[in-house]
Amino acid sequence: MQAFLKTGKLGPSEPKKPSTSRAKDERSGPLPVWVEKYRPRTVEDVVEQGEVVEVLRQCLKGGDFPNLLFYGPPGTGKTSTILAAARQLFGSLYKQRILELNASDERGIQVVREKIKSFAQLTAGGMRNDGKSCPPFKIIILDEADSMTSAAQAALRRTMEKESHSTRFCLICNYVSRIIEPLTSRCTKFRFKPLGEEKIIERLEYICKEESLKAEKPVLLKIVEASGGDLRRAITCLQSITRLKGKGIEITVDDVVEIIGVIEQLSEKIINTTEFTDKQKALIGEKLGECNYRLLDGGSEYIQLINICCGIIKAYELA
Repeated sequence: MQAFLKTGKLGPSEPKKPSTSRAKDERSGPLPVWVEKYRPRTVEDVVEQGEVVEVLRQCLKGGDFPNLLFYGPPGTGKTSTILAAARQLFGSLYKQRILELNASDERGIQVVREKIKSFAQLTAGGMRNDGKSCPPFKIIILDEADSMTSAAQAALRRTMEKESHSTRFCLICNYVSRIIEPLTSRCTKFRFKPLGEEKIIERLEYICKEESLKAEKPVLLKIVEASGGDLRRAITCLQSITRLKGKGIEITVDDVVEIIGVIEQLSEKIINTTEFTDKQKALIGEKLGECNYRLLDGGSEYIQLINICCGIIKAYELA
């Protein structure tokens, strides 16, 4: 851990020159996020959601979509599925025909009145740039829709009714019980089940092959165990370890524990220690939760580790 704080790398630091190829990679710009790089491009690529895939396949054949409601645990492919379907449906017009909003950030009634309503009222032609026919409607994707206020959901219901001829909606959430009944009744609902261990390992093995990584099955099992059935989290964890270790260096179980175990280890120590008051423990616990959330969103492990350390120091100074 001391080596990590000093150098940003696991293990002892070694004074060595970066290779020409590594320097070339660094000059070429930031590395792509693997969650996006390996996102399914067609609905057939979606893992272990057979019912949803079959229905969407039929919708693609007919060139029409109902309003959709995808719900289930995080990292099971909800957003990836609708994006893949939209890409197949609209082809070259994909970017012009979809509006993707994260409702947890933009969840008020004003967003419904301005962004959503304005986009829904735009006309959509029936021809793609390549001359092929294109469905004359648009798709609005509302991720984390269960974070929307009740007033915003009620306003959205009215927009869905009014713009049904030109716009389809896909609501994505973890908890369907937080969506008001007038919205759920206007959508075709699909539950995304947690991914099986073997399916996640299969995907991680594919990424390892594509990225020329060395990781034995016990290592991947440890990543899967930490991800809790969340494929997105598992892929993010694998990329985080690779960034710190470097390509071509074999990943070990200890490397995985060092990356994913920091917050768990700290939380256990904080809870059991007698050196902090209950108020200090609460402040540190809040900071740990905040950093864990940012890590799941693809944040920098190094920055979040510094953030945790700063939070502990601030709590300590309250004594």
